[in-house]
Amino acid sequence: MSILFNEATQTFHLFNKEISYLMTVLPNGHLGQLYFGRKIHHKEDFSYLMERVHRSMTAYVYDNDCSFSLELTRQEYAGYGTTDFRHPAVEIRQQNGSALSDFVYESHQITAGKPKLPGLPATYTEEPSEAETLIVRLRDPLTGVVLELLYTIFSEGGVLARSARFRNEGAESVWLTRAMSLCLDLPDCGYEWLQFSGAWARERHLKVRRLEQGIQAVDSIRGNSSHEQNPFIVLKRPGTDEEQGEAIGFSLIYSGNFLAQAQVDTQDTTRVLLGIHPFGFSWKLEPGASFQTPEAVMVYSHEGLGKMSRTFHQLYRKRLARGYWRDRERPILNNNWEATYFDFTEDRLVEIAGKAKECGVELFVLDDGWFGARRNDHAGLGDWVAAKELLPGGIKGLAEKIEALGLKFGLWFEPEMVNADADLYRAHSDWILKTPGRRASLGRHQHVLDFSRQEVVDAVYGMMAKILSEAKVSYVKWDMNRSITECYSAALPADRQGEVFHRYILGVYDLYERLTSEFPKVLFESCASGGGRFDPGLLYYAPQGWASDDTDAVERLKIQYGTSFCYPVSSIGSHVSVVPNHQVFRETPLHTRANAAYFGTFGYELDLNKLTEEEQQQVKAQIRFMKQYRKLIQFGDFYRLKSPFDGDGNVTAWMVVSEDRREAVLGWYRVLYHANQPLGRLRLKGLDEALCYRITEDGRERTGRYYGDELMYAGLITTEGVSREAALGQKAGCDFDSRIFVLRAES
Repeated sequence: MSILFNEATQTFHLFNKEISYLMTVLPNGHLGQLYFGRKIHHKEDFSYLMERVHRSMTAYVYDNDCSFSLELTRQEYAGYGTTDFRHPAVEIRQQNGSALSDFVYESHQITAGKPKLPGLPATYTEEPSEAETLIVRLRDPLTGVVLELLYTIFSEGGVLARSARFRNEGAESVWLTRAMSLCLDLPDCGYEWLQFSGAWARERHLKVRRLEQGIQAVDSIRGNSSHEQNPFIVLKRPGTDEEQGEAIGFSLIYSGNFLAQAQVDTQDTTRVLLGIHPFGFSWKLEPGASFQTPEAVMVYSHEGLGKMSRTFHQLYRKRLARGYWRDRERPILNNNWEATYFDFTEDRLVEIAGKAKECGVELFVLDDGWFGARRNDHAGLGDWVAAKELLPGGIKGLAEKIEALGLKFGLWFEPEMVNADADLYRAHSDWILKTPGRRASLGRHQHVLDFSRQEVVDAVYGMMAKILSEAKVSYVKWDMNRSITECYSAALPADRQGEVFHRYILGVYDLYERLTSEFPKVLFESCASGGGRFDPGLLYYAPQGWASDDTDAVERLKIQYGTSFCYPVSSIGSHVSVVPNHQVFRETPLHTRANAAYFGTFGYELDLNKLTEEEQQQVKAQIRFMKQYRKLIQFGDFYRLKSPFDGDGNVTAWMVVSEDRREAVLGWYRVLYHANQPLGRLRLKGLDEALCYRITEDGRERTGRYYGDELMYAGLITTEGVSREAALGQKAGCDFDSRIFVLRAES
């Protein structure tokens, strides 16, 4: 790992064992992009990588140099309007209405390690030797605004983290109206674009298309990263697959409005932009004030999408997630929501928890409905005081009863919202986001509290901290069940209303930071009606997130497969629920529900008392299995084997392999059984070619021993009737079937 600067050629070279990143100071003092990709040898002069040509009908920076136009130049942090007509990374409005910028190189510094980003989540280092950071300082001579571009290259993996910091050292206020975290100009457009789209209950479905001239983008202007899109995209070469070929992943560590965009110009140059969505955004920079953009992470791989994903997994699992639970196996839980909804008593909860303990569950979670006047979703939200008629001893009393059973206790909050029928709203109706003179829209019968205001965050913190300090709460499920409408803060003047969306997210981060710091051993799980805010920003505070409200095993195959392109298994909240499923009303076998949920944090979303004795025995076996293998599943290397997005999507397969490659767990899933099924063979990944493995299928050991090379290159036979006769009471052929294979290397 190294960052080198050549004074003579004004060129920067950032590199480690896997990647190189090259940029240079252009003739006008701006920064130009030379190369990003597989590591190349260092040399003194890379100037040949900056092509300069004359093109008719193009504007030029200097009258005496018709070969230098920013329109034809790859740049590091582009502006608009001074010979570049592509979408810019930055736009700053002056008091006279001008929106031009001219950021000229002044200096740079190279430091070991990685600086923190104040108030924002970001990747980090524990030792200075893990990374080096380059900070390039540029200045706009007219306005006096200073721009610092931050680049951190990690010692391991093809990872580069980027962000931008603005400071107004001029005499007049200016307004940032566009401040992207990342701008990358690539020399060609020979890529396929991968995005992860959906809606509530079908989040992060993989979509693939070829880049063409024009703009391809995904975004959110909902106030949250959203169910509909995720702040993560991939550019890959057309021939790239899981195991070979070039891919670049772009991930934004942020939970609010975002834009991820690729613009291909008519010279076939591709500009990638990633950052806070400029729509509706403006930030007043008074003299002396500063603004820090969220961090964007780029991962380059020349060994396919699988290597790219595992690089993200390792980074986000170890150097984004933090705290007590980062490296610990996650407790197996039972949540009461789909078991009772709002209809429960303390005795009923203790009864559900008692059966959960009998089956081997470790954590019981009380979901919505325990506070204030909350008997449905019309009232009570915001009044974080236990309803005595439901819980005579309050949360403290219930937690003690759950702990007496030998379980840990968890609790649901939705701290960012309020019902109109709530004491908090009656006392502070001005604390919601609401545009003056306009109707206030509702979502799930609730308003959004104005988390851009410190007094609102302080009040919610006080209520939550009181409960967490008085009761034995080991887990918090932090929900958020609506997007932001009528985004206006009564506490900000007119010229700062463009700051509200971002200030709101900063308020969310502030509350998370305070609670996780004060209660470091509480396991926080983020949730937003499932996957509405499943993003890297919250992973910094909560090491796991509820991936989707859809708990159907078949639907979860696509959700969890798409999620795996960026996010580690340890971050994916996944539970077994009742059938018919409450989202899609499908009936799937109990073993398949568990086999899908294993590849995540694992738990149950039902009343185990209502299962048959045979089903309860299955649950006990499932929990024993998960306890035995959860460390491997949650922290091993994840490999995608067969995609539910390919062909008819009938078969999905994935596996997790231990770091020493001596142990692996494989999940195989089939949606529908067909007559006269084709023969099945599955090529495995990540094994040691020279090791000999024993294979257990659904708890029964197969005859024979198999070398890693034959399993990876010849394949594992999955043909029914050959590999098994029956499992868990299921016939060899059935719909919604699945199998779990465990591989162990012989000594």
